[in-house]
Amino acid sequence: MSIARPKAVRTLAAMAAIGVIATGCSSDRDNGGDSGGSGSTGTFVFGAAGDPASLDPSLASDGETFRVTRQVFETLIDHKSGTSELEGGLAETWESNDAGTEWTFNLRDGVTFHDGSDLTGEVVCANFDRWYNWSGTYQNTTLSYYWQTIFGGFANNENDETPEANYVGCTAPDELTAVIEVAQPSANYPGGFSLAAFGIHSGPALEAYAEDDASGEGDAITFPGYSQEAGTVAGTGAFKVDGWNKGNGEVSLSRFDDYWGESAGVDKLVFQTIPEESARRQALQSGDIHGYDLVAPADVKTLSDAGFQVPTRDVFNIFYLGITQDSDPALENLDVRTAIAHALDRQNLVDTQLPEGGVVATQFMPDTVAGYSDNVTTYDYDPELAQQLLADAGEENLTLTFCYPTEVTRPYMPSPADLYEVMRADLEAVGITVQPKALKWNPDYTEVTRDGGCNLYLLGWTGDFNDGYNFLGTWFANYQKEWGFENEELFDLLERASTEPDVDARVALYEEANEFVMDFLPGVPISSSPPSIAFSADVNPPTVSPLTQEVFAEASFK
Repeated sequence: MSIARPKAVRTLAAMAAIGVIATGCSSDRDNGGDSGGSGSTGTFVFGAAGDPASLDPSLASDGETFRVTRQVFETLIDHKSGTSELEGGLAETWESNDAGTEWTFNLRDGVTFHDGSDLTGEVVCANFDRWYNWSGTYQNTTLSYYWQTIFGGFANNENDETPEANYVGCTAPDELTAVIEVAQPSANYPGGFSLAAFGIHSGPALEAYAEDDASGEGDAITFPGYSQEAGTVAGTGAFKVDGWNKGNGEVSLSRFDDYWGESAGVDKLVFQTIPEESARRQALQSGDIHGYDLVAPADVKTLSDAGFQVPTRDVFNIFYLGITQDSDPALENLDVRTAIAHALDRQNLVDTQLPEGGVVATQFMPDTVAGYSDNVTTYDYDPELAQQLLADAGEENLTLTFCYPTEVTRPYMPSPADLYEVMRADLEAVGITVQPKALKWNPDYTEVTRDGGCNLYLLGWTGDFNDGYNFLGTWFANYQKEWGFENEELFDLLERASTEPDVDARVALYEEANEFVMDFLPGVPISSSPPSIAFSADVNPPTVSPLTQEVFAEASFK
């Protein structure tokens, strides 16, 4: 499929380029004989590590939500299956003006939403204008994280901390064209248009959404009702939502027979929440589910030897120890942060806790992203040096709160509690007293860390699209409470990188930024690792994605 590249920034586009299981599962599997197409049958059950937060992806920022909604909603730009290469989604082609401030999307003809309405340029604009005009609770980053990250603030910002809006507007010159204008060019485009958060909703659905508001603030946000039950949301994906049994942790989807592309290979798709990895493994082994994600490293060989399919994704993530500098005066001292880095035996952690193929990270992006530098300052395991640095800083009796999440498994963090214990032992070995703070992942942990409520914490990132700014800019482009520092030199460097249209110059700026960050040491990059996903022997699984963006319409039964 040909893709129209931006006129002046076409190089950028190229670069960016178990609760109760569903009844009848076993018999459905026996009946599934097709490899795909509208004649295939069966219910495919996938074990998810957590519940989705919402059926409206624009209100989410977590992978478990997007795993579900990506099957229901489609974006203007997509990724070629199994890669980080951009290709047409709802827009067959796209291009930008020379300045990179006007993006024209040429939409597919004949695309129908689940409610029977048609995809048009006006509908696309209505989606973007809805996000831009959000007010009240919707301006909280819990609900609009990705909008604020990619497009800035809103038509009327209600909080001084909300960024200035970069979105200007959207026009539809004809039925199958949408033109989106932004104030400033950014490394977030065109990749940002591929994010699941910007899946396109139908016009009738948008009208229904307007009658149902989110409410609350801080840790007490209530999602709008339409996003918490089936019946209102309508996308264009290969599956439509049938139901969400929240008490049972089960989301049910069914094949959309009027889908514009190739029909899904199964009749029904069920996402069943099973929080513990061991329980997901047992459910797969017993035949209750057909697949699950985030396989524990120790289970990969066991499953493979037993005949299960356990493909491994390419590395496209970073796991790190975050440091909130303004949470304790000691952490504003570079010597103390350096001591923490030298105290951690990261090679031991990679060897004992992460899947085969994991590597110690030297910077805040994997080496699969252009902009990775071979010239960063590195911090080898050296507990004696760590103790000396703490003594020089007058912090021999340092006590730090160390937060880690529970009830979660992430692609970069297979067992948070175990990873925490390894790092706690390393820190205490050099004289740092560690006070543990375990928090449930959603919403407690993400909110507390984002608000700067921990001295140290564990987090990571799987890239949304292949551009260095999606890593470095995510954390270090401006002041963020979770890092707790002001460094205008770094902020300015990343601003220049973000707006640099020449790809070679931009990559050079990313390299410079990586080197700057690792001298400043706002946190400690720990590792990059290839997460595994498992499937039963009797299925044709979807192509695994380095972005963890599997398309389950590709799945079928053998």
